[in-house]
Parts: sequence; structure tokens; C-alpha cells
Amino acid sequence: MKQPVISPEQSLTFSDYFRLRASTEDILAYFGYEKQNARIELPRTNRDLPVLENLYATVEDALLHISLENEITRREFLIAPVMAEIRRLTESKLRSEYWFEVNHQLKGSLDYFLQRERNLLVVEAKNADMSRGFTQLAVEMVALDKGDENGQQTIYGAVTTGNIWQFGDLNRTRKIVTQDILSYDVLQDLEDLVRIFVEILERK
Repeated sequence: MKQPVISPEQSLTFSDYFRLRASTEDILAYFGYEKQNARIELPRTNRDLPVLENLYATVEDALLHISLENEITRREFLIAPVMAEIRRLTESKLRSEYWFEVNHQLKGSLDYFLQRERNLLVVEAKNADMSRGFTQLAVEMVALDKGDENGQQTIYGAVTTGNIWQFGDLNRTRKIVTQDILSYDVLQDLEDLVRIFVEILERK
């Protein structure tokens, strides 16, 4: 009989799942969810957006002139400016290092947590390992599914190195986490990223 990847008595934070060597599929199965890879049809707003020149300039300056060798620096100079702009455009509430706890195995700090009326979005920042970063993001979305009764049918999340962004979603009815097979470059796809974030937070 296959041993469970996690002991029921084991206490874990979200960041612990980044370090576990078990597969994302096995970790999600432990919580009663499935995982698939697919091209996610992400929503995008069609509303007029203000010119994003200042955000472009901020991001480009960071890429050109700042040593982005560690996660803290990437978060401060690449990720935080994007999150702040999304918060401003959507008038949503933005929390950083937000503690969220459902139980002893679903708890920890969410790097960025945006919330507006019935919609929410979680963003996990990782310096290099996007694969393990997605595992952590998936567990965070499971925690939000179990602990936040906001009525949103699909929970969206993103994992990023600052340069590259990848989305995931959780279908709350089917209990399926999907990892998008596409990724987005912060400079080349900046407007597309902004339109995705805005629609996720503003859609009715």
C-alpha cells in the first residue's frame, strides 16, 4: 500500500511544500484535489487602461540597473511595482506577507494577496524554481478554497520570478488545479498581464 506523502499529524506551512520532494499531483491528491496541465483561457479586461509607460520604465530600469540575484530584491523592484499598479487600477485591497490559516497543514504567509468584493488573487514569488513554486501556489489555492467562502467559482493564482509569470487556477466545483502551459514575460507581455489581473479582480 502506498504511503501518504504527508503524515496527518505533520504540521506544515505553505513554504514547507516548496521544499517537499513529493510531486504536486501527490500533494494535491492528499487534500482531495487533482492537477492538470493545460492552456488556461485567462480572462482579460477590455476597458481602457491608463498608459503604462511609468510601470514599463520602472520594470525596465530594474532589469537594466539593479542586481536581481535574490528573491527579496526581485520582490521589491520587479514584483511589488506591478502589484501596486494592479491594486490602484482595481481599487482592491493588497496584503503582503498575509498570514492565512485553515488548519495545521494549510497555513502560512501569502506573498501577495489581492481582494476585491467577491474576487481574489494570490501571487507567490520565487527566485528560481518555478516548478516547486507552483506546488506551493497550488497548496495556497487549496487553502483559500477551504477557508474563504467568497463565492468565486474559480480561484486564480500566479507564481513569478519577477521576470517570468505563470498562472494557475482552481475549479472549486471539480476540485481541479490547472497549471497554465504558457508563461508571460514581464516586459514583453506587461499590458497583457495587467489586463489579466484587472479582469480577474473586477469580473462580476
